[in-house]
Amino acid sequence: MSENQPLYALVFLTSLFSSACSQGTRFVYSAALDADGRYNIKWGFDESTITFEVEVETRGYIGFGLSPTGAMSSSDIVIGGVLNGSPYLLDYYTDSNRKVHKDALQSYQLLYGRENDTHTVLAFSRNLQTCDDNDKVITGSTVRVIWAFHAEDVGVSGPVYHGTNRGRKSLRLLNPGTSSSIPAGTAFFDLQNEEVPVPHKDTTYWCQIFKFPELKKKHHIIRIEPMIQKGHGNLVHHILLYQCDSNLNKSEINRGHECYHPNMPDSFFTCETVLFAWAIGGEGFTYPPHAGMSIGTSIDPVYVQMEIHFDNPSLQRGIVDSSGLRLYYSPSLRRYDAGVIETGVWVSLYHMLPPGMQDYITEGHCTQECLQESLDSEMPSGIHVFAVLLHAHLAGRAIRARHFRQQVELQPLASDDQFDFNFQEFQPLSQERIILPGDSLITECRYNTKGRMNMTWGGLSTRDEMCLSYLLYYPRVNLARCESLPEITGQLKFIGVKEIQEPVITWPFVIKSPKKYSNLSFTEAMDKYKWTRKRGKAFNDIVRKLPMNVRCSKIGQDEWSIQGMIISPPELKSEQTSAAVVACRNVSEIQCGCSFVLLLTACLLLILQTCLHL
Repeated sequence: MSENQPLYALVFLTSLFSSACSQGTRFVYSAALDADGRYNIKWGFDESTITFEVEVETRGYIGFGLSPTGAMSSSDIVIGGVLNGSPYLLDYYTDSNRKVHKDALQSYQLLYGRENDTHTVLAFSRNLQTCDDNDKVITGSTVRVIWAFHAEDVGVSGPVYHGTNRGRKSLRLLNPGTSSSIPAGTAFFDLQNEEVPVPHKDTTYWCQIFKFPELKKKHHIIRIEPMIQKGHGNLVHHILLYQCDSNLNKSEINRGHECYHPNMPDSFFTCETVLFAWAIGGEGFTYPPHAGMSIGTSIDPVYVQMEIHFDNPSLQRGIVDSSGLRLYYSPSLRRYDAGVIETGVWVSLYHMLPPGMQDYITEGHCTQECLQESLDSEMPSGIHVFAVLLHAHLAGRAIRARHFRQQVELQPLASDDQFDFNFQEFQPLSQERIILPGDSLITECRYNTKGRMNMTWGGLSTRDEMCLSYLLYYPRVNLARCESLPEITGQLKFIGVKEIQEPVITWPFVIKSPKKYSNLSFTEAMDKYKWTRKRGKAFNDIVRKLPMNVRCSKIGQDEWSIQGMIISPPELKSEQTSAAVVACRNVSEIQCGCSFVLLLTACLLLILQTCLHL
């Protein structure tokens, strides 16, 4: 062996190490984990590794973790700091009783650490899949990040209890959302409540009509962001923006009223086409460079209705709210006009979930027939979906927006296996998806009703349920809603209902026979039935095969001809299983971790030193 060969090997491995590790230190994304900005993180990732930089207002230890629920128990935690000028980092986990244990497999790699008079900074990395049962696999789904810090460093006996310096925040680490960056000086207008008194009741939907700015030529809205009144982060659950009839009377402008109320003005019922949706925990949304929401032309929105859902379970009194939306618009036009399609389960009492179920599945169909008729007429080449908002309420645990072509399942448009009711926002797609005439979609929701004693109904309250996916797409077509609802007859037959009272003059309608349900509403009869997990599972299997009522509506109040038809769920030729976790035995074979390269480099350094002394 020549005397230069060890040196060549060292240079090669050093460059390999630099290449392998430098990618992980590109921090593309950032978030403040607490409201006061004391705990901030940056991160970046590639196909196998994620790297974090954490900056915290402390000179003691920093705790960072991934939790299945947002609580301390059964969490994957790393704790570190800088002690006497030297950074340290240890991998821990907690058991179901929240007791902290040092992990036998140290999966987190310390990159660097530093501190000044007020703050500590730590950078570390780990594989997305560590093959350690005590670590959480990081996927594109919602991740519940937990954090803590203390004024003291970790001592011999372990970390001191952090006290109130702790919290949680849900993030999508691998699908963080859109950038808030837009050109400086971009014009904007606000749609904002003005001191609306929030009723002291559980659920309130407040609607107000606004007029868009009068423009002399076409513009594109390029970003929409929420303006949530300070302290109302848990009160304002979601905001929907609807397009109204363009011939509304000017007297309706800035008029507010409780939505879905018997006394709601007739003009409010003309506002049916969803333009934008925001839900709790979400940030603003920036449209892609080639698409925007068109305003200023004869077919664009003139009047809009902003619907705000107030969630007030503690029945607080005296609350006044001034939340709303800010819309940024530009005369520099994009290539395409964007639209929104609401898909999933038609919101109705016919959507029902039995109590005590660990895993109950609901499916809302955007049918082949609806997409065939609408897209054949409007856009035979198909539409391009670029973002999806998945929406459910408190019982929701996982949602998928599934995509089929000729009954063969493609990759889902979007999915979240760790759905968090308090964190719902549009997910930008890494690759835009084309939906063609004759395709079909299924919004699949998984629910947990274990703690509930009665049926959960489809409805507006957060204690009711929804199963929806909102698709942002281009070019805009005349399709607003593509949904389904299982027929009620088969659901009632399951509990033994034989006949209902006719004519139907009340809602919910009343049962006639058998005697045990006589004169009960169908909702009361469903609650009276003695549900068990076995019966709930059998009911679920039946409901997913029942004929369904199709909703296929145009912008405004018009409908496609398929609307209201009863069809059977499609027979699927093949289905996609959930993305499997990479087999751990293969991970060690195909991944070149930075720590392994460091080890090889260290060995070669020893060889080099030996050779130089020969």
